Formats: sequence, C-alpha cells, structure tokens
Amino acid sequence: MKRIILSALAACAVSAAGAQIRLGDGQLTGSFETNSIYYVDDSGLGDAGTAPDDKFGSNNYLKVDYNYGRFSAGLQADAYLPALQGYEIGQQPGAHKFYLSSKYIQWQDNNFSVLVGDIFDQFGNGLIFRSFEDRQLGFNNSLEGIRGSYRFGNYVQLKALYGRPRLYTDYADSWVRGGDLSVSLSDIFGSRELQLSLEGSYVNRYEALDKDEMLDFESRGLTSSNLNMYSGRMNLAWKGLSLRGEYVAKSKDLPTAVTASAVRGEAVLGELGFSHKAFSISGTFRMLDNMGTMLSLYGTGTGNTLNYLPALTRQYTYMLANLNPYQVNVEGEIGGQVDVYYTIRNKQNRSRYWNLHANYSTYYTLRGEQSMTGNRELLWQDINVDVERQWNKRLKTTLLYSFQEWNPHHGYRHRTYVSNIFVADVTYKFDRTKSLRVEAQYLLSDEYEGDWVAGLVEFSVAPHWSVFFSDMYNIDKTKTNYYSGGFSYTKNRTRIQLSYGRNRAGYVCSGGVCRYSPAYTGLNLALTSSF
Repeated sequence: MKRIILSALAACAVSAAGAQIRLGDGQLTGSFETNSIYYVDDSGLGDAGTAPDDKFGSNNYLKVDYNYGRFSAGLQADAYLPALQGYEIGQQPGAHKFYLSSKYIQWQDNNFSVLVGDIFDQFGNGLIFRSFEDRQLGFNNSLEGIRGSYRFGNYVQLKALYGRPRLYTDYADSWVRGGDLSVSLSDIFGSRELQLSLEGSYVNRYEALDKDEMLDFESRGLTSSNLNMYSGRMNLAWKGLSLRGEYVAKSKDLPTAVTASAVRGEAVLGELGFSHKAFSISGTFRMLDNMGTMLSLYGTGTGNTLNYLPALTRQYTYMLANLNPYQVNVEGEIGGQVDVYYTIRNKQNRSRYWNLHANYSTYYTLRGEQSMTGNRELLWQDINVDVERQWNKRLKTTLLYSFQEWNPHHGYRHRTYVSNIFVADVTYKFDRTKSLRVEAQYLLSDEYEGDWVAGLVEFSVAPHWSVFFSDMYNIDKTKTNYYSGGFSYTKNRTRIQLSYGRNRAGYVCSGGVCRYSPAYTGLNLALTSSF
C-alpha cells in the first residue's frame, strides 16, 4: 500500500510539472518531494549491514501556496512511511503517518505585514533565534503563532512574533516571544557611500518547570520558567570594506539535556571583509559560551534547538574532504576562519581564467574545565588551497589540498587525528550538451582509519540525463569500499534520480549543521517536482 501511495503521488507531481494554475485572479504554486530507500542486507558492513525489518523508508513533502495580491496562504503535509534511517523524526510518536507540518495566512502591504500560522524566521545571525526547515537534516522548528512587521521607509524596521515551537511531529509545551529592531543610520543621514545600521533583538522562552516530577530543575540551579536572550548588532559597509559584529547575552539555562547545572551564556561574532577588483578576503571570529538553547527543557534530539549554531568552517562537497566534518562545541569554543580569493582572467579570451582560493579555520575549547589537562585544547584545524583553471570552452580542472586536524574527544582529551587530502576534479565538454566529469581523491593518514581513495565519474547529456558512479575505499584498516551508481532525469520542473549503493556511517551536514546517519546499503529513489 505504501508503494502504491508513493507512486500515485509521484505521478501527480510529474503530471503537474510546468503547469501554471490560476484560481480566479490568484496564483497557485506547489512542490512535491520524495526520498525513498529500499534497504538490503549487506554482510560487507558487518552488523551495521542488517536491513530494518520493514526494509523500506520514505520521507515525503507536499507544499502548496496561494497568492492573490497582498494576500497569501499555504500549507505543507509531510509523510514518513516510515522515516529513513538516521532521521530522529522517525523515533517520535506519530512519525509513521501523514500530518500537517506547516500552514500560514499572510497579509502584506508596502510597509506592514502580518502572518498567522507557522513562522520561519531569523533574528540577526540566528544566535538567539532561528526557525527553519531542512529536509536533509529532518529539521522543522517553525513557530506556530503570529508575526507582525512594520517598515518606516528605509529608516526603521520592526518585527515581533509570538508562538509555540514545533518539536518534530508535535509542538513543544513552551512559548517563545521576541522582537527585532533595525535602524539604518546611513539612510537617516543621507549617506550614500557609507552604509551603517544598528540592530537589536530580544527573545523570551517560557516553560513551566513542574510538568515532570522526575526532573528536578531546581537542584540543577534553574529556578525561573523564563529564559531571556539579548542581541546587539552593527553592520558597516564602505566601498570594498565590510564589517559586521554581534554580541549575545543569555540568562541562566540548561544548554543541553544532560547539563548538570544551569549557567549563563554569551556569544561574540565578528566578520570583516574586503574586495577590490579580482581580489577579496574575508575573516570570521566567533566565541560561544554555553549557547546551546533547547526549544523545550523536556525534549531531546538535535532537532530540539531554538537557535542556529552552524560550523563556521569550509563546507566541502568532495567525499574524502567531508569524511569527518567539524561538530560545534556548544558548551564553549573560540576560533574562526579566513578566506582569500583571487581571479586571473585572459583579456583576449574570457573563457580562460584562474580562480585561486585559500582557506584556514581553527577552533579551541573555551574553558579549562572542558579538558582533562585544564588547558585549552584544539578542536579543529583545516588549512586548504584549491586552484580552478578554465583552459578553454571545453576543459576545466580543479586541484585541492586540505590539511585537517580534529579532536575525536571534543577537546576533553589531548588527542588529535591528522589527515592530508588531495583532490583532482576534471570536467570536459564534448559539445553544448555532452560533458564528462571525473574526480580522483586520496586521503593520507597514519591515524584513525588510515588511508582512503575515492573516485567519481559523471556523464551528462543536457538538459535531461546524467549517469554517475562513485566509489570510496579504505585501503588501510577496514578494507571496506562504499560504492554508488545511478542516473537522473530532468524535464521541465521535475527531476528523478535512481541510485544503488553502500553508504558509510557518519555525519550528513547541511549549512554547517549535521546529523548522524548509520551505514546502509539500498536502492534510493529521489523525486522533486514543482508547479
């Protein structure tokens, strides 16, 4: 029955692709997405290769929006039949059925807007509040309530919201309210070259502390049902120079479900950038001190988060460079990253150029009690360089080197692993429609799992077809290879991909936020369509 339902939904989505639906004078738009896996037993993965009893998992999302002048409304229905392995939402009550994951009604004019329903929003950099959906991570912490905003010309923007946050398939029994203010000083004083704005935010989370007799929050130092967070920000831009800063303060709270005692938190974020012609450089500094913030003190899981604390490191797409991504230490970390870009173009032939890029990121524990030695310990370090060369209209090459050092104990022990990663990426276009891309990767390490090799071959016939095969093999300790092959087909606004392969256990990341995915082998069908 589940397969029949999925096939029917997919057929509806494909047939609707590219259609423009008018309802009166309004416009109806929508999208459908399904990601389904048939798991198979794989003795090559050991105990991890045993498929679940159902052998089937499917995450599905149907979203519909209607716009008529200044009025808009929409809803989204999700179905986990059941949820794919590695998604925490599959462990929640009600996760094996259809349910309404978001809905809203909104009115907006030139200066004023009001929304009632599920709110997706962010204050500043998200250090004190961000409600968002990420299907790759299985996150949806939207706020069910009301939001109003007012804009006074280009000078002042004010926003306020109130509601209860979503926690997986239900809503948390907590209430969140807050406001955000932005004042543009450059517009007030009529400055054109210098752009300067001051911003501030306030967020309050209220949740009763006596709902579970088994949890004694008072013994852990938490005596108030109210959590208060404050943010002050400054943004400056002048010619090629940009400067942004934010400071956050947080009242006593339990940053994680296992925190022994309530503590105050704070954060500092600074960003500096400069660009001139073909050269640009940017740097980011961030300090986090107990800034983990849960939607609910009674909730669990990585989806139980009210704010946004991504890893501010380079986000890779190459398999071996992304083998062990950095995980943010919300208890306390300090560090940052620097990016440098330079482009060299041929004045006679614009199709020939060099793109040069270097990146460095490093993070340390913040306080002595985070480690056994009492000293600050290295959490992460990545020094990487890549060179992209467009030789002509047909041939492009990319070479990348990354030196990564990471602490497997999150700084508690004085121990790090080192990896040297080499990548060669070549794309060749035979004509306007046909292209071939080949990747070759090598990871050199004397520690952890030792050396790895990886490769990918992808042949594309634009605008419809793409065929690919990849393999990642540990040549040192585990002697395990992780292969994947398949094809994709795209027509209008519909894309379907079918693949089969073995997947390594590890972290899947999106935007610097990660979830853990167990190892599995299976047949994967992914389809997206919009109308």
